[in-house]
Amino acid sequence: MTLTRALGNHRLVGIRHGTQSLPSDCKLLIKLILFNSNVPKRIPGTLFLRNLVERRSLLFQLVRRDFEQRFVGSAVGWIWGLIHPLVLLLSWTFVFQFCLKMKPPAGFGSYAFFIFAGMLPWLLFQETLQRSASSLLEQSNLITKTVFPAEIVPVSVFLSTLVSHLLAVVLLVAAVAVWQRQVSVFLVLLPVYIFVVGLLAVGLGWIAASLHVFLRDTAQVVSVALTFWLWLTPIFIAENQFPRWAHFVLISNPLYYLVRSYRTVLLTKGTPDLRDLAIAAAYGAAAFVIGGLFFRHMKRGFADVL
Repeated sequence: MTLTRALGNHRLVGIRHGTQSLPSDCKLLIKLILFNSNVPKRIPGTLFLRNLVERRSLLFQLVRRDFEQRFVGSAVGWIWGLIHPLVLLLSWTFVFQFCLKMKPPAGFGSYAFFIFAGMLPWLLFQETLQRSASSLLEQSNLITKTVFPAEIVPVSVFLSTLVSHLLAVVLLVAAVAVWQRQVSVFLVLLPVYIFVVGLLAVGLGWIAASLHVFLRDTAQVVSVALTFWLWLTPIFIAENQFPRWAHFVLISNPLYYLVRSYRTVLLTKGTPDLRDLAIAAAYGAAAFVIGGLFFRHMKRGFADVL
């Protein structure tokens, strides 16, 4: 027992000496992970749900302020949230349909619509995760000076981004109704897919945001990872154009199932594959739970760094 304790103390001393050359934020991060791993014994998510209900007015104000700040001082305001996807749709129509003469898989109509429908869940996920990474630093005055539930900040980022997303969805549905003269009855399932995107984006956003408090390169790492992730998702090309050896990438990519479901619901009258929804929901729920537990563990050191 004495030898074991001595070896344990020697290992702890070695770790502490090895971290002397690290920045103070990195030292605190290592200390939180290695030496302070006791997690409060309660059902995961209960405190978050209670804060979400009790602070719903605060959450609404955060969403409102975030959305207004994105368009502050502009002449047309929130209409920019509609202009941006419209320009994307028109440019992709010109490039892919008229210049490159590319055709979508059978049953999806216009190639521009095919790309645009695939980009919708990706843009919602990408913007939420990328903006969540630095969101805690942007709200540091609230976190350090008031009793503030920091976990709702990435949620407010998602809800603010969702407003622009819904504008783009309405635009695509109207365009499909005019040019293809069809509207699927399965559009009623779209809120479910949006909810799954939110679970995935907020869960990963919690991890990125809590790491960025201690490691300020995290936001840049997330940006690079998202660029790589974009091209591993079948948005600009169909899934059957991926090489056979890369199909495991599609299977392990939660955005693959969401992109495919969005296209089915928005562009066709076919029935969406419920297996895609179940797999994407499993990924989303896992990311949400793991991200929530990680954020709850790391937030105890926020006040020392922010």
